[in-house]
Amino acid sequence: MLILQLALILLASKIAGDISVRLGQPSVLGKLLIGIVLGPAVLGLINDTDILQQISQIGVILLMFIAGLETDVDEFKRTGKASAFVGVAGIILPLALGYLAGIFMGLPAIHSIFLGLLLSATSVSISVQALKEMGKLNTREGATILGAAVIDDVLVIIILAFLMSLAGGDVNLGVVIVKKVVFFAVAILLGWRVVPWVLQKFSTLRVTESVLSAGLIICFVFAYMAEYAGVADIIGAYIAGVAISVTKFKHKISESVETVSYSIFVPVFFTSIGLSVEFAGLGSQVWLIVGLSLVAIVTKLIGGALGAKLAGFNWKSSMGIGSAMISRGEVALIIAGIGLGANLLDKELFSILVVVVLITTIVTPPMMKWFFADREGMRQKS
Repeated sequence: MLILQLALILLASKIAGDISVRLGQPSVLGKLLIGIVLGPAVLGLINDTDILQQISQIGVILLMFIAGLETDVDEFKRTGKASAFVGVAGIILPLALGYLAGIFMGLPAIHSIFLGLLLSATSVSISVQALKEMGKLNTREGATILGAAVIDDVLVIIILAFLMSLAGGDVNLGVVIVKKVVFFAVAILLGWRVVPWVLQKFSTLRVTESVLSAGLIICFVFAYMAEYAGVADIIGAYIAGVAISVTKFKHKISESVETVSYSIFVPVFFTSIGLSVEFAGLGSQVWLIVGLSLVAIVTKLIGGALGAKLAGFNWKSSMGIGSAMISRGEVALIIAGIGLGANLLDKELFSILVVVVLITTIVTPPMMKWFFADREGMRQKS
């Protein structure tokens, strides 16, 4: 059954991506929508199984690894201030208005804060793909978006730990912060001193694709370290990619990883996002879904754009950066799951927020194109 599902996902995602491009949209939009069509919400041809989730997780890790490989480190250094402005401003507005939305809905104060925090999360894995298709990943705007995503992730996780401690969860805020500091310190040290040495050693092995294997090992180890430290695994994968990007093995690994990733793992990731959608029982909550979706979209768009503008970008680039921060993706879904387990969300609100997260993910690619893309030099990956 798995083999047939994979064949169907690959066929449908490639065709949907091509149709999306022909309609003037990034191919990733078609891949996201086809997941809804194939899943339980429409045709019911594919169910969201554990094995598909694992393949999907590998897909998003590899996608962020590729983003790291294609990062211009010098440009990344120059955008540190801009990334900080976008990351912080992109949290403040969603957190504040999300809290007010929770109060308006009649939620207790701490539950309202949690709602605002969930709406503050960002996952740029979808944005990375859109940036790649538009040829914008390796630009000042692209570097700012990726840097802001790292800052956003760290701040949201720290605030979440603080909130869980207030809610009675067994969370030590000091330990949470120390683990993250240690992770980044160790990751930077390994990237600087160990990664080049490992790649050099593997390059001398008399086996096939030894350098590619070394790159994947580094990617997965960094992703595991990040997850263990309470940072999103995609951040670890991205840092691994950046570490390799400054070595002589960058292009060899990048080309091989793209072939592996876009052949199977990344299409499964994009398609699987839509598989979790179920519309049953949500008909009476349409206006709440619309309202929360508007809050989620507008606050990230304006917050990120204001941060970029303060950092010196023009309004067109600022709105493009803000739109790239809209997608909540898997990061918000993980936080929602934590909230459900800690009784900070009930099951009905959890289901509503899953749909809201999906909406933010679907609207991100066309909004990025609208605000941010030029039509020349677009490099499609479908």
